[in-house]
Amino acid sequence: MTITLITCTYNAESVLQKTLNSIIKQDYNDIEHIIIDGKSKDNTLKIAEQYKATSNIQRTGHKITIISEPDKGLYDAMNKGIRYATGDYLCFLNAGDVLHNTNTIRDIVSAARKNAKEYGVIYGETDIVDDNGKFIGHRHLRAPQNLTWRSFSHGMLVCHQAFYANTRIAKQTPYNLKYRISADVDWCIRIMKQAEKEGLTNLNTEKVVCNYLAGGMSIKNHRASLIERYKTMCEHYGIATTIIMHIWFVIRAGMRKLGIK
Repeated sequence: MTITLITCTYNAESVLQKTLNSIIKQDYNDIEHIIIDGKSKDNTLKIAEQYKATSNIQRTGHKITIISEPDKGLYDAMNKGIRYATGDYLCFLNAGDVLHNTNTIRDIVSAARKNAKEYGVIYGETDIVDDNGKFIGHRHLRAPQNLTWRSFSHGMLVCHQAFYANTRIAKQTPYNLKYRISADVDWCIRIMKQAEKEGLTNLNTEKVVCNYLAGGMSIKNHRASLIERYKTMCEHYGIATTIIMHIWFVIRAGMRKLGIK
């Protein structure tokens, strides 16, 4: 089984190396790593090329592809990564995010092989870390035991970086470029909808599979993201359900501030 990891970059020299280190240290060899760079003006491409050379010297068995050319934004770059993907499942690992430990990919593959069947999505939990990789806490939204597209009406319960999509389905389901900030929510829902249509279930690895870099989104972008997410949820779940769930989101946020679980 081959796992494809896709990293989209643009002027990411300050955070890219930690992501590359976490991949090259994996103890599983059948990894395809696709780096889609938006024609960075800093040393991002140089770092990526050095990483590829180091991988070849160490003979990790990883297949590394680097594409550097202008794009129409992050989700256009992600669609490009999907088109290049040849693995069985794919995941987007942002520059600055890292795999949880050295045997993360092996754990994912081992979980998938237990029942020897095709899944729509393989997923896990996420830890939040700071710029130095220090553990801050577990992501407050937890992955459900049985994830379906309906689960995301309660929020994005599985982090994008912990969401390993069936590559065959992903190629049929590109990101919708009408969304500028929150296309990942829409994409995950549509992936799971297609999986359900095909009678495929989703697999919970019951493991932390990604360390997510805290911060990085401005308040302005956060608000725009919430507006887009609201529109996405209305499209998939209807206006009434979306309004009810957003009232619950406000209540839930207040409970968290008060330390109520």
